[in-house]
Amino acid sequence: MWVKGPGSRGGSISACVLANVGTRLGELPSAPSWHLSTCLVLQTLFKCTNGHLMCAGCFIHLLADARLKEEQATCPNCRCEISKSLCCRNLAVEKAVSELPSECGFCLCQFPRSLLERHQKEECQDRVTQCKYKRIGCPWHGPFHELTVHEAACAHPTKTGNELMEILDEMDQSHRKEMQLYNSIFSLLSFEKIGYTEVQFRPYRTDDFITRLYYETPRFTVLNQTWVLKARVNDSERNPNLSCKRTLSFQLLLKSKVTAPLECSFLLLKGPYDDVKISPVIYHFVFTNESNETDYVPLPIVDSVECNKLLAAKNINLRLFLFQIQK
Repeated sequence: MWVKGPGSRGGSISACVLANVGTRLGELPSAPSWHLSTCLVLQTLFKCTNGHLMCAGCFIHLLADARLKEEQATCPNCRCEISKSLCCRNLAVEKAVSELPSECGFCLCQFPRSLLERHQKEECQDRVTQCKYKRIGCPWHGPFHELTVHEAACAHPTKTGNELMEILDEMDQSHRKEMQLYNSIFSLLSFEKIGYTEVQFRPYRTDDFITRLYYETPRFTVLNQTWVLKARVNDSERNPNLSCKRTLSFQLLLKSKVTAPLECSFLLLKGPYDDVKISPVIYHFVFTNESNETDYVPLPIVDSVECNKLLAAKNINLRLFLFQIQK
């Protein structure tokens, strides 16, 4: 959760910092309930060199904001510098937070945070659940304690074969799209000419009046050709640091001269040591000396949280696969 606050210098401050949770365990229960229900969920908690706390999500957001604004990230409370090397986890507070009472979003009962997730997933009688006949099209959602009554009266088990076939056809279409992607990847793996490499995007600033952050890799060689990758944030909008929704898009450029059109399929995946979530998407382009760069295409990151993980890092490390299509 992010709000503006005193001393923010016009920037964003995390709710967990504004709540000013102290380092002494006795201060934890005095934190406002809105704060405990947003930031202090069971997760990693970081502290600056002066002991001020930030939840993992807010910490990464602060680092990403600083990268976008070309500033040194600072603790919103005391303004000391923060980074992944300067900040460390506060295990004592994490343990204390796990024992704090928290309200179930379904039944509104109080539970220790360490038990809340299990209660909401497995035990709460008011948790939202679905009918077991969802597979044949039942759209019912409701509290768990009404599930037995609903399933006993559900009309979907009595539907005719023709009615069920229409429902199953819709489900099969969605499944076919997923299988098409996997089959395409397996087909590409059978190509004669395949290359891959680890690429490192480094941050740069444009020379425009209003500078913008972009990323570029050093030149690298794959399939006996020289390439460069570029990336930009939110399609180069003016102030991406003011947006909660963040995306990355990338462009592949051929730097070598070719004697004939070079038709390739390519995809970017996370690097071997990163934990960012990227869904595979295959792109296709025919490179020539006159048309040697692709359009900017989305880097298929799951959501803005994952994008912030990449932006918070000093460099972005990904893995590029290139498949040359033979005529």
